[in-house]
Amino acid sequence: RILIVIEAADHRAQLTVTDHGVGLDAAQLARLFEPFFTTKPDGLGLGLPICKNIAEQLGGRIGVDSAVGAGSCFWVEIPAGK
Repeated sequence: RILIVIEAADHRAQLTVTDHGVGLDAAQLARLFEPFFTTKPDGLGLGLPICKNIAEQLGGRIGVDSAVGAGSCFWVEIPAGK
């Protein structure tokens, strides 16, 4: 099950995607946004670095909260339109 939430607050838009999967350990979290790092057997490791680059170019940021066995919550915040 995946929960997707879009909210506006304090002149920012935030998108969160939460799952109830296996979660990520500290070593994976430390490298998650590095190009070519992947947790998938056939992954390229480019998706999250590209998303981070786009968010930062828009003046925003991206991150993840995760724990092994508890799933993950990815979030992206960008400035809201003026």
